[in-house]
Amino acid sequence: MDRKIKIHLADDHKVLIDGMLSMLKTNNKFEVVGYSLNGEKLFDEIKNNQAEILVMDINMPVKDGIDVLREFSVKGFCCKVIVLSSYDDVKIIKEVLKLGASGYLSKQSAGENIIEAITVVASGEEYFSQSIKDRIFQSFSKIPQQSYINEAMPLSTITDRELEILRLITLEYSGTQIGDELNISSNTVETHRKNLIKKLNVKSTIGLVKYALKHNIII
Repeated sequence: MDRKIKIHLADDHKVLIDGMLSMLKTNNKFEVVGYSLNGEKLFDEIKNNQAEILVMDINMPVKDGIDVLREFSVKGFCCKVIVLSSYDDVKIIKEVLKLGASGYLSKQSAGENIIEAITVVASGEEYFSQSIKDRIFQSFSKIPQQSYINEAMPLSTITDRELEILRLITLEYSGTQIGDELNISSNTVETHRKNLIKKLNVKSTIGLVKYALKHNIII
């Protein structure tokens, strides 16, 4: 039998934990090994049950999700963390990503996205629910072109054309749409995309968004 992904749940509302438990039990690739109603002893609990994925509400009593991430960052991450939140504030998203979270999931869409989110994060990628991506893209689109310029490496190595393409990629334009928008071929767009991924040392479009968050391209 294939090894199951071990999951720990943390939320101060037991009814939400019960709901997630019911959903996750429908997938034979998952095993919920524990749950917590606050963040006070999360680090030790996860060390004990060896969970690989923590799905955690950002608002909890005693110690909230931000404090938990800070503790993990200091002590060394013992699992990957997907943050659950009712908020789509870019500053909060930026903070949890800086602290090492691997995913950010809107509570409103958790029911339909939780299985996909855990699968993606377990594979080594980052995950954002669609409403969160929309919020990030909206913020990105409001930043003036000149404010993209940053003296820090490696952003300073990116050309003006690459910055244009980075913006359109982050706004979820396809390669064909970017080509039409900038009057260049799809092959040229793909070349620029590969250059961006190489220069910024990321793996995917989500990686580009995460880089933009971490380096204040999105405010």
